[in-house]
Amino acid sequence: MEILKNKNYTKIKNAVGRAIADYSLIEEGDRIAVGVSGGKDSYTLLHILDELRRRAPIKYELVAITIDSGYRGFRSDVIVNHLAENGFEYHLENAGHYDIIQEKRRPDSSYCSICARLKRGSLYTLAKRFGCNKLALGHHLDDFIETLLLNQFFVGSLKAMSPSMLADNGETTVIRPLVYVEEKEIIEFSRENQFPVVCCCCPVCGTADMQRKNMKKLLTELQKTIPHVKRSLLRALANVHPRHLLDKRLQG
Repeated sequence: MEILKNKNYTKIKNAVGRAIADYSLIEEGDRIAVGVSGGKDSYTLLHILDELRRRAPIKYELVAITIDSGYRGFRSDVIVNHLAENGFEYHLENAGHYDIIQEKRRPDSSYCSICARLKRGSLYTLAKRFGCNKLALGHHLDDFIETLLLNQFFVGSLKAMSPSMLADNGETTVIRPLVYVEEKEIIEFSRENQFPVVCCCCPVCGTADMQRKNMKKLLTELQKTIPHVKRSLLRALANVHPRHLLDKRLQG
């Protein structure tokens, strides 16, 4: 398919390009596994990285990786058809996470957290198997800010996400090129290009993670009186003054 090159495309492409430059996310010779879940974020990430790749002064490769966790009704065939039709190198992994979650999850534990850990572990393994030194994930600006607020409100920790960090396996670098892109821009871009978005079909889809939904509501309310609040919070993550915090480990 030919990506619709309008104002949303230009805005997202420029934002991703700026993030890549600011944090050295992509370098000559990189082979990047892109986690493609079938959602708007991962489709947008894959297509934008591919568009940039065609014009970049450096050479890098992309491999789309999709994890089928075994949830009934998950249309992995829709994702695979889209990837094949658009000429992407791809791999579909039938992981069977659902059975593991049913067996291992404690009744009072988060369904989403254990699912995310299992998927992330599979992505690390597959990235290594396919010779990828980096794994690109579709977290956008809103995800960074919501995670910051969640950690402050519910964990008592001042942290969010990093645009680039070495994974726990010590081998794969996780990158998040959509860090400067707002979710509303991705929604519009995905609709304009009619990406075949599919539901994850997990048993708690649409009902889980109420805390994150509350953060979205809070930010929506704040934007009514502080239109730039999300951009300001993102800048705060890149403008840390350790001497003015309470962490004794940072005092000196």
